[in-house]
Amino acid sequence: MGDSLLKMLGLCLLAGVLVAGMLFPLVGAVGVASNRASDTIDSVSADLVATPPPLITTITDSAGTPIASLYDQYRIPVSSEQISPTMKAALVSVEDRRFYEHHGVDWKGTIRAAISNQSGGDTQGASTLTQQYVKNYLINVVNRDNKTEQSKAQEQTIARKLREARIAIQLEQKMSKEDILAGYLNVVEFAYEVYGVGAAASAYFGTTADKLTVAQAALLAGAVNNPVLYNPWRKPAETLQRRNVVIDKMLENQKVTPEVAEAAKEEPLGTLPTPRKPAANCVGAGPEYGFFCQYVFEYLERLGFSEDQIKTGGYTIKTSFDARATQLAKQAAMNEVPKTQPGIANTMAIIQPGKERHQVVALVANRDYGLDANNGQTTYGLPSRVANKFGAGSIYKIFTSAAYLEKGGGINNIIDVPASYTSNVFSGGGSKCPPGGVDGTKKYCVSNTGNPPSRMTLQTALATSPNTGFVILEERVGMAPIVDMASRLGLRTTMASSMGGVDPDPAASAPEYRFSQSEFFKPMGNNAGKASFTLGPGPVSTLELANVGATLMSGGVWCPPTPLLEVRDRNGKKIEVNEAPCEQAVAEPLANTLVTGLSKDDIEGTSRAAAQASKWARPMMGKTGTTQEYKSAGFLGATPQYAAAVLTFNDSPKPQGICDTDPPRLCGTGGNIYGGKVPARTWFQTMTPLLEGQPALPLPPTDPRYLDGGPEIRVPDVIGKSKDEATQILQQAGYQVVAKERPDAATKGTVVSQSPRGAALTGETITIQVSTGYVPPPQTSESPSSPTTPPPGTDPGGGAGTPPPGNGDPGQGGGDPGNGNTGNPGNGAPAP
Repeated sequence: MGDSLLKMLGLCLLAGVLVAGMLFPLVGAVGVASNRASDTIDSVSADLVATPPPLITTITDSAGTPIASLYDQYRIPVSSEQISPTMKAALVSVEDRRFYEHHGVDWKGTIRAAISNQSGGDTQGASTLTQQYVKNYLINVVNRDNKTEQSKAQEQTIARKLREARIAIQLEQKMSKEDILAGYLNVVEFAYEVYGVGAAASAYFGTTADKLTVAQAALLAGAVNNPVLYNPWRKPAETLQRRNVVIDKMLENQKVTPEVAEAAKEEPLGTLPTPRKPAANCVGAGPEYGFFCQYVFEYLERLGFSEDQIKTGGYTIKTSFDARATQLAKQAAMNEVPKTQPGIANTMAIIQPGKERHQVVALVANRDYGLDANNGQTTYGLPSRVANKFGAGSIYKIFTSAAYLEKGGGINNIIDVPASYTSNVFSGGGSKCPPGGVDGTKKYCVSNTGNPPSRMTLQTALATSPNTGFVILEERVGMAPIVDMASRLGLRTTMASSMGGVDPDPAASAPEYRFSQSEFFKPMGNNAGKASFTLGPGPVSTLELANVGATLMSGGVWCPPTPLLEVRDRNGKKIEVNEAPCEQAVAEPLANTLVTGLSKDDIEGTSRAAAQASKWARPMMGKTGTTQEYKSAGFLGATPQYAAAVLTFNDSPKPQGICDTDPPRLCGTGGNIYGGKVPARTWFQTMTPLLEGQPALPLPPTDPRYLDGGPEIRVPDVIGKSKDEATQILQQAGYQVVAKERPDAATKGTVVSQSPRGAALTGETITIQVSTGYVPPPQTSESPSSPTTPPPGTDPGGGAGTPPPGNGDPGQGGGDPGNGNTGNPGNGAPAP
């Protein structure tokens, strides 16, 4: 008796609530329903309109041809006109036959289901398509990353049903029936995390939503009720039965004729052998193009895009990717080192020089980009990250030479090149180097490979690469300007990393991991610096090394190596991205003359044999390098059209030397690889056909000041200083100063860029870029300008998100990445 009375009271209360809900459209129009509950519902309804569904971001080449898709939910949005009428009819017939008659809620069905549920019977749905649209939007869009809220959106409770009903009524007042139906069909989930009918038509049948047949539409309409149960690949019998039920419903609703219905039911399921769905990350770009895709992803993160934004924003990212250059470089890299060769990576990066942009056109490795390590695949950014843990060798002599020219030297100056040299200035030691250097530290000992003349011009030294002459130049110039020159010309991320190739760890016990490379090689305490720097022992990025060539070939203008041509949002509006400004890194006459200083390597230097084998006959700059114990070698070359770098290095867990056999192999403590071998051969095999048909452009003109030397004219470097301190230093040096704010995560008020950084005449204007301490979210070109200062309560110091999915560990750890290079790399170290 008591239970019956309570049920009766509950049903009376429920009836009152439902009547209030039925009246909601009327009273809502005149503002009667203004209360906390309706405020909450208004907020959720606003979310449905304001929260865009996750869409696929597409990366294209320079011509606009797609090369990769990045997404969190596989969804191809379609308009109402792009959906087959048959698909709409099938869905309405099986899910909500009164869809075009009600105003968002089918009250008769809702009351029946509510009474059944309240009285303890089986739970019933009675949800209209509008209500299902609400539920699916909450689950798949608004709360897609919130499991708790997703559960609430699926609770079998009266409160949830009423909330859903009231939102549905609001939507019916704001949207047409056709828009609601299209909205539902764009947001609902199918099997294998396929979202929306556009993606489902492609994944299930290899067709488009406007071409779905009766049988196809019925299968998809039946699947939305339970995509796991009605999965045609795993449960074909259940799916077939459900499809035919939908066809029968279409016949009952007079959406098809009996003949059409019977014929459709006789058809097989007709799905593809497996779901057609692109990879959700850069693996989908394929083994050749994946490394470039990965760099695009990571570059966007550095510009302030979050991983979630990239994977859900529906951007179209038009890049500078060149398929032909990539294919040529990939084939050359594999010709020299097979992709499955254990422990040896062969990487290449190609950039177009320019005074306004440095466009990246190719990033490749002999290894394929992918997840199958047994077949030579990796998802580690071998050509773009600071992946070569063993260095670029004597290519770093470029930085010593540039600093020497800036201080007053010239490429025609004669330098001493003794067979061996012991420095009393620099520490380093080594088993053959006696103690007794400056302040009691070990001396630094270095020797040459072969028997070069004891004196030669700097230009000849750059071509033949003797070690001793450049250590002597380091003593004359000082380590700090040389190390800074590496960053200025292009090794920005490289020099900011530790000797482990990763960010410095202040808690590390060893200084090579505690400090950045810039700090580690510069003077520290009673140490005048580490002269091994000119022999390139530190970890380095192939891409950044190529950008050094681009900077020199661009008249000394450094620009960030960018893969972007333009970025557009889901509506086709252009996004203004926060790329770093270009800088006049060194004086243009210095850069031009140094290019000439590097122009003999292919003619009489260490890459001569490789150049001749490829019948090379163009003006170019070039420099080879090999590290101690032959664990890596490299070649940097550039023409006015392209700058490119190749690094060949050990990427095994156990560092070993590399032997230049056919194919190259790891050979323990031995080795005989040189920059003029595998790296130079890879470079010329790529660049010769790539430049075929293009004019053989001359190198830029030289300047007498940098040919024969002259007085030093140098702008103080104020990067990292405060705006006021930087301004004072530059003004005291006789320069005009213009300060500009730049959105940057560095501490607010810090100088993050200056131009020029090299030489400038007294009285010229130096432009400094000063950090705002905050990187605003990316904006479309038609969006209101974002604030350049962080909103109250925000933390401007955060990182740029997490790396792309699948970026695995390349297995390059193990051992000391310095491998003696920070000690005495000159004792028998190879020169080229």
